[in-house]
Amino acid sequence: MTNKTRKTRTRALPWCTLAKRLGAAAGVLALAASGTAAHATEHPGTELAAYHRQHVTWTECREGADDEVGTALDRAGARCARITVPMDYSRPTGRTMEIALSRLPAADPAHRIGTLMLNHGGPAEPTLGMPLETRAYMGEVGSRYDLIGIDPRFVGRSRPLDCGWPTGIWVRSAGTGRAAFDRQVAYQRDLAERCAARHGDVLPYATTRNTARDMDIVRTVLGERRVSYLGYSYGAYLGAVYMQMFPGRTDRMVLDSAGDPGTYGPRLLQGREVPTEQALRAWASWAAARHAAYGLGASRHAVLATVRRIVGAATDRPLRVGSYEVDEHVVPYLISNGVGSDLEGDRAAFSGAVRVLDKAARGITVAPTPELEGSLQFVLDSASSHYGSPAAAIICGDVAAPRDPEVYWRDIERSRDRHPLLGPITNNIAPCAFWPKAPREQPTRIANDTPALIVSATGDSATTYRGSRAMHRLLTGSRLLTLHGAIGHGVYGTYGNACVDAKVNAYLESGRLPDGNPACTK
Repeated sequence: MTNKTRKTRTRALPWCTLAKRLGAAAGVLALAASGTAAHATEHPGTELAAYHRQHVTWTECREGADDEVGTALDRAGARCARITVPMDYSRPTGRTMEIALSRLPAADPAHRIGTLMLNHGGPAEPTLGMPLETRAYMGEVGSRYDLIGIDPRFVGRSRPLDCGWPTGIWVRSAGTGRAAFDRQVAYQRDLAERCAARHGDVLPYATTRNTARDMDIVRTVLGERRVSYLGYSYGAYLGAVYMQMFPGRTDRMVLDSAGDPGTYGPRLLQGREVPTEQALRAWASWAAARHAAYGLGASRHAVLATVRRIVGAATDRPLRVGSYEVDEHVVPYLISNGVGSDLEGDRAAFSGAVRVLDKAARGITVAPTPELEGSLQFVLDSASSHYGSPAAAIICGDVAAPRDPEVYWRDIERSRDRHPLLGPITNNIAPCAFWPKAPREQPTRIANDTPALIVSATGDSATTYRGSRAMHRLLTGSRLLTLHGAIGHGVYGTYGNACVDAKVNAYLESGRLPDGNPACTK
């Protein structure tokens, strides 16, 4: 069933959500190796007792006249608070930090089901305002939950980490030759060194496992024996890690756009080439049918030729788009990232952006569309550093990356024949190659029979449908709800498919998983 109207998130981003902007660099979930380190939260003892018993003071959410999220939360009847957690769970009597959370209480307390924790993904996307949109997705069952939005450690209001980067996100193409790759090596090294200089003392504690430990302190402080959970993309991974670390403490778990547990880490873009190329071809057909509107080509072949021409022009010289210059490192990323949704509004916005890039490639003076300007600001503007910095810190703190640039160069060169546009992106070097500290723990091995509902679209080019199936195999108590024929990352509520929304809401209401793996169609 097709639902032509799209529900948008509270903080909409140009033509795609932040999770899409991270291009699965932040979207893929779960961990690759076994985790053996035991810390106090997994086995609560006297050292964490004070954290579990702390008193919570609920206040207004608004912080300043320009705080739109806080104002909206207050208007909806939500309240906000801060709780104290250990900076380092292996030394709970040492340094502490505060975690910000919001609570939108059940509107039908007489039939209250429980508490539903939320996470937008990213990693490092603020989640404080998420209860507002989630209640709208949930329909009638939304009134029966307390909805909890948590800004994870080092994100948003929870001691935000900003490395002072000259960019919002580190993902780039390696370019066409060795000189271009060497520029990327220097660029990514600089990003890592900026984080080390500003936040070297706390980087080791920016990890998914510590975020899961924070969630369990939130659970106990709220007085809940078990909590329900809804997480998108990286948020699905975070939910899976919580389930693994804290068995028996979850109720209804919805993991939307979950990724392959074997691919999470600094090189998690690898393997996304084929679904992204399929999405690119699908968009090209759509744009060809609207050649009169966008002028990109009257056939799929012609549109793809336009894309190649744009990329080639950016290789010769940076393209001028308004006040921005976009080069061979940025243009391929913009193209690959923009095809990740088949919703009409997203495709129209992306097609308008490509039209601008095409004109710039032909030497025409152009200004960006509003959507393209937002994306260029995110990719190229230092004002967005507070998004990319903590995302990198979490990924680099979770899983170690190869340190030798030659490893990346060899992979890039091997990928060029089959994937000339995407191979230099998915195999490119990243800040983790130069991260100042190795991960303090082994990654979490995801393997249990905890009940959960995994939701995925077959055309997801970020975490991929194949990745969600891998998560489903490892969570043997789970069910996989598939949206067939759709290209999109983030399905429940955000894609606008009535069938998916109804099945998720039925599970949240009853707590009963389907007998088999249900399916919906676009």
